Amino acid sequence: MTAITDDLPARLIHQEHEGWDALVRGDGGTHFHHAMTDDAVLITPDSVVERGAVMAALQGATWDDYAMSEHRVVRLGDRAAVLAYRVRASRDGAPVDLRATTAYLYHEGRWRVGSHQQTPVD
Repeated sequence: MTAITDDLPARLIHQEHEGWDALVRGDGGTHFHHAMTDDAVLITPDSVVERGAVMAALQGATWDDYAMSEHRVVRLGDRAAVLAYRVRASRDGAPVDLRATTAYLYHEGRWRVGSHQQTPVD
């Protein structure tokens, strides 16, 4: 049986919401400790951040709110997919508009984040 199913877009979008919800609550580090693969990275315009540094930076840091839109899932074989979307969020009252992609890998019975990239929208 393949891990890629017809409900894959809904499943990955739900997981991405869980991540953003954790960031709003201030427990992003804990969430991503469980959600990321052991060698996962966060890619920003300035750097590539290793998993441990991502978790440390996100724990306790909060976002005020977020809204995701323009979702697109690209299937990469039976056990990998990329979720691309737009997110408008605010932190300390300052709005941020980003394009984001998350590469998901099906590993040990669940979808896990292999990489996440954020690019500011001009």
